[in-house]
Amino acid sequence: MQLSDPQRSLVVRIVNVFETGRPEGDYGAVSIYDDGPNRVPQVTYGRSQTTEYGHLRELLETYVASGGRLSAEIRPYLDRLGTGVLHKNKRFKELLAEAGTDPVMVRTQDSFFDEAYFRPAWAFAAENGFALPLSFLVVYDSFVHSGRVPSFLRARFPEVPPVRGGAETAWTRAYVDAREAWLAGHANPILQRTVYRTACFTAQMDAGNWDLSQVPVVANGVDVYPA
Repeated sequence: MQLSDPQRSLVVRIVNVFETGRPEGDYGAVSIYDDGPNRVPQVTYGRSQTTEYGHLRELLETYVASGGRLSAEIRPYLDRLGTGVLHKNKRFKELLAEAGTDPVMVRTQDSFFDEAYFRPAWAFAAENGFALPLSFLVVYDSFVHSGRVPSFLRARFPEVPPVRGGAETAWTRAYVDAREAWLAGHANPILQRTVYRTACFTAQMDAGNWDLSQVPVVANGVDVYPA
């Protein structure tokens, strides 16, 4: 699989909109959602919204180790991540928001989201024989939103990926349909409300925009172009 610079930029910017409402991303975005283990509240943060019970500690440790402007103030909170208390801590949330204006945090997040989400998604796409930019967008969004392409969703449709002789467009559409049904019917209302993601993909598939050359792509009401 290959992506041109504009295609890669468009993929990242679409997912940024899904996560923070801005194509360029909001590096200081702090949200609290009841979507941690057993639906406990958790802090989510940054350009593509990594979670307290996911990779947030890894991101903040990297920022602290890089000597960011607020490293000394953020460091004491690291051991409290995942203890169920920081979503109520006003100062911690203020520090995260302020850190988003630090160029060190911007660089840290760009590198972090590439390593934690983009590259694993790229590996999955390559291993399964995907070649179309829209297919990769679907896969990358799934890694950001769910941490992976869940096997239980893949078991809900018969199509197989290209590496096993399947048609890429058929697999991608079947996966998007399965993911939308799962999100729409989820017990957690937070996930139910994220069907704008799959609606965006379906619109692009219906338009035949497999190479993502038709811009803007409308993502949750926002017109998105490559940077």
